[in-house]
Parts: sequence; C-alpha cells; structure tokens
Amino acid sequence: MKISGKTAIVTGGASGLGEATAVRLYNAGANVVIVDLQEDLGQALAAKLGDRAIFVKGNITSVDEVQAFIKAAVDKFGAVHILANIAGIAKPGKVLGKEGPLDINTFKIVIDVNLVGTFNVLSQTAAVMAKNEGEDGEKGVIINVSSIAAYDGQVGQASYSASKGGVTAMTLPIAKELARSGIRVNTIVPGIFGTPMMAKMPEKARQALENMVPFPKRLGDPDEFAMVAEQIVVNSYINAENIRVDAGIRMI
Repeated sequence: MKISGKTAIVTGGASGLGEATAVRLYNAGANVVIVDLQEDLGQALAAKLGDRAIFVKGNITSVDEVQAFIKAAVDKFGAVHILANIAGIAKPGKVLGKEGPLDINTFKIVIDVNLVGTFNVLSQTAAVMAKNEGEDGEKGVIINVSSIAAYDGQVGQASYSASKGGVTAMTLPIAKELARSGIRVNTIVPGIFGTPMMAKMPEKARQALENMVPFPKRLGDPDEFAMVAEQIVVNSYINAENIRVDAGIRMI
C-alpha cells in the first residue's frame, strides 16, 4: 500500500514506539490520527507534525471511545487505511510476592489493555477499512504489537507475557479472516527499545539488559521499530506474520 495520501491511526502515538511510528508515517505522506491518554504530549506532537495530524484522546478498552476516535479520523480525512495498534501497559509483579499472591485485578488490567484493547481497536477499525475502495483489492493494513516477552517472559512478567502471547497467537487467524476483506494483519514483536517506559528503569538494570543484546549491543531506537511498520505497510506481500525486531536477544 502506498502511504502518501492514506490515513493512519496510531494508538499509543504520543510517545515511544507510537510517536516514532506516527512521525515516520506522517513524513511518508500519511494523514495521522494520534490516539493516547497523554493529552499534553499528543497535542504537542500533532502541532509539531502539522496540518495532516490530529490528536484524539482515547482509551482502547472502551468500545465507545474507540468508535469515537475512528469517527474523528473519518470525519477529518475521509477514511482509515492504516492502523498501528501500539498502545499498551506493563505492570510487573510476581505470582507470589512478599505480600502474598498477585492481585488478580493487576493481572486483569494488563490483559484488558494489551490483549482485549488491541482486539477492540482492531475489530472496530477493520469494520471501517472494509468499506474502502482498495488498490489491487487492498483496503487496509493493521499492525499490532506484541513483545519478545510473549516467547521469553521473565519472572514478574506473567500478565505481560500472557497478554502479548495472546496478541501473537491471534495474528494468523485474524489475518486469514480479514484477507477476504482485503485487509492485511501483521504483528511486530519488539525487543528492548529506548522508550519512556524503559527510561524509568534503574540505570544498573537497563545496562544489564543492554548487555544481553548480541549485536548491536544497545537498546533499539524507536525509529528502527517504525521502519519495520513502514515496510509492512508498503510491502503488500507481508501478511499474517509475527516479526521479531530484537537484535537477536533471547531472554533466558
């Protein structure tokens, strides 16, 4: 799919991987709808990008709010062609901590945002994409985001690994189903990237993670993630894939 002139929704688009993806798609000529709960950052990014970008505050777990930001995209730009489904959270916690079993609500909220929220945005957006006039039959491109934790989860990541494992597992069946509607579905599986979430980690812990990366021995640059997102959009033969972008790290 040619990016120029198309409209992309980027959830989690105000910072980190989402911001980098919004910037790259905008620079490639797309209209960009930035969706996030961080209103100040989102508004600032939209203003920085220019007239082809808008910010809409939205919670991906709410059907009403998802429908509202999709409507805002269609009202402003006429259609939605690309979804970069990046919003997510991490709430680490051991199954058996010092105070007893992990609070089940902590587990549930991670599943609700990362897995149910991802599906919520995907399904609602697909319904709108299916109405597009396709180029060579291609009506839309959906990019979800998993994590290497889906495969190599660490102690304290039970909820995060479960949520991202679900995103990884649903890629193929959804891609097969939406193929009949001319919509491709792929998932990026990032390793350790230099995002605001990572910046909150203690320096010693962050350095230890960098040392686990085979090559290049550093955190990923968010734009390196965005490059992959861009390539998924423009390369129409990439479909139903879970693509690791992790410099070869295996968290064992």
